[in-house]
Amino acid sequence: MLTSSHNYHQAITSNLARGISGNINERIERGRSYFSLRDVNEKLVAENRTLRQKLEDLNKTPESSFVSVEDSIREQKYRYISARVVNNSVNRQKNFITLDKGRKHGITIGMAVASADGVIGVTVGVSQNYSVAMSLLNNDFRLSASILNNNYFGSLAWDGKNYRHALLSEIPHHVVINQGDTIVTSGYSAIFPAGLVIGTVTDQQIKGGDFVTIQVQLAADFKRLTNVYIIGSLEKNERNLLEEEVINE
Repeated sequence: MLTSSHNYHQAITSNLARGISGNINERIERGRSYFSLRDVNEKLVAENRTLRQKLEDLNKTPESSFVSVEDSIREQKYRYISARVVNNSVNRQKNFITLDKGRKHGITIGMAVASADGVIGVTVGVSQNYSVAMSLLNNDFRLSASILNNNYFGSLAWDGKNYRHALLSEIPHHVVINQGDTIVTSGYSAIFPAGLVIGTVTDQQIKGGDFVTIQVQLAADFKRLTNVYIIGSLEKNERNLLEEEVINE
């Protein structure tokens, strides 16, 4: 009765109701935004996969001016398949990652796994709907890696201590190494494309013998893995067969 008969009280009550309603609507909208993050993230992963594939298409264009006009098909070297992490560990000496893509999606053993941040691992087991990757955080994992600014390469492995760090060994003493230098895949592996980011050099170096061992802070945070790319080399079998043929001669 008071609010209906007095304009002043009616205005106060109306403003209060609008404030409460606005606050409730804002909270509801925040909740909707939070629960939609997964869908948004998956769409971004799919978009990134498409962009990576387009980049691969651009990089594989023949550069020779002697290519005939009829031979206009570009030779694709890698294909990218997005996947979601469904199981993961970082606190063991031999860590593995389970992904929600398997044989029916074109996944096979020996495919590279990477995230938008950096190298993750390599597939070692495949079923119809799932695959298991050996994590970079695994004592058995070895990767040919190089320093981006000078191309010197070595062997990268995890020492089983800090999940954020790995060690790059076999770097000659005379190589100039600066804190913050970027470490990438060398491309010498038939599994990983060249130039994938692994991490950056820290200020920790171990000198001994003819080589230096460098501590590398990994670009990917393995405790926050959700979406990854499984990368398949279309030329791996050909390369491996040729190398085995030459070595066994």
